[in-house]
Amino acid sequence: MHDEKKGSAGFTRRALLGTAGAGLLVGAGAGVAGAVAYERPAEGSATGGGGALGTGRVPFRGEHQAGILDPQQAGVRLAAFDLADGAGRDGLRTLLQRWTKAVDRLTAGEPAEEFDNQVALDAGPCSLTVTLGFGAALFDKAGLADRRPAALEPLPAFPGEALDPARGEGDLFVQIGADDALVVAHALRTLQKLAAGTAALRWQSAGFARTPGATARPMTGRNLMGQIDGTNNPKPGQDGFAAKVFCTPGGDQPAWLAGGSYLVFRRIRMLLDHWEELPVERQERVLGRRKSDGSPLSAPAGSGEGTAADLSVQGPDGGPAIPSDAHIRVAAPAGNGGAAMLRRGFSYHDGALPDGSPDAGLLFLAFQADPRKGFTPVQRKLSRGDGLSRFLRHEASGLYAVPPGAPAGGYLGQQLLEG
Repeated sequence: MHDEKKGSAGFTRRALLGTAGAGLLVGAGAGVAGAVAYERPAEGSATGGGGALGTGRVPFRGEHQAGILDPQQAGVRLAAFDLADGAGRDGLRTLLQRWTKAVDRLTAGEPAEEFDNQVALDAGPCSLTVTLGFGAALFDKAGLADRRPAALEPLPAFPGEALDPARGEGDLFVQIGADDALVVAHALRTLQKLAAGTAALRWQSAGFARTPGATARPMTGRNLMGQIDGTNNPKPGQDGFAAKVFCTPGGDQPAWLAGGSYLVFRRIRMLLDHWEELPVERQERVLGRRKSDGSPLSAPAGSGEGTAADLSVQGPDGGPAIPSDAHIRVAAPAGNGGAAMLRRGFSYHDGALPDGSPDAGLLFLAFQADPRKGFTPVQRKLSRGDGLSRFLRHEASGLYAVPPGAPAGGYLGQQLLEG
């Protein structure tokens, strides 16, 4: 465990702060991640100005991997690698040991011992986190088929999606986040060079969120649809939080994944040209919230995003104040058997498509204890009845088993390879 103070619910201070910065709207098909108001750990306060933002350090080792419960950083690089033919279990072990050694140093603001190109030599740790996940195909390639989790089964096809396998899946997934884009790029380059001959880069995507301290006061960010975003993410301390996010042995969950999680990645393009043609009032009815302050349409204007949505309230016309196909109604846990995920997505904007429309949207990331009970049922319902889905296109996907944190003196993934 990290040597950090715990809150009353038994979670680390990192955990109590972290999910405030992780956010999407309510469900798996929603818009782009917007960081909820949060405070940085004391050693790297984002409000201090100057170099304070760069001094923020997130502990690398612990019960859970960093980058799950931590505050959302300003920038992220997502990438997946495929294990080389013949690398096998020994090659994978050597790679994970090398990656762990390098990440241990980089997250402390120190140069990696091997292949350091000095690009980030004068930068601090900048709240750098590196989070690792295993794709389903890795287990066969590494001779670990008997240890592949049952919940790592392929996600089902959903209506309206057009997935490009070249921009999704992969044997080894990494989420690299930091408050400085140079630090992010340097970390990915280091991992790529350490993997040479053992694993090859399959795809990568860059994303962004609001920079900590960019506003006069901490506040929830907005996504590329202009909506205040990140209101209803589950938070540590809430009943059943850990059970929704982290794995425990039992049933068909393997012992090596205890304290780990499952990550669903989706690249979701937003049809911004069509969305922006709607008047604000219509946009609000699609979402179920006001754009001005995030308050639900079931409550008076100005009541604030923290006001609970009341799905039983009627509007002036006698119909539901929150329309039947509004995103927050369709995605509400109460209507999905209590299904919930810890969402930590980022915006992306990669220029224009051949038709001139923006290639922009969401790098959706959701951590959960079991995707069969989290992402899959929620997305199935959203794809069939969510008014927001008309303005979204799912273009890439991935599902990964995220091992627990690296043990003291050990390496990421050791529980799988040596447990």
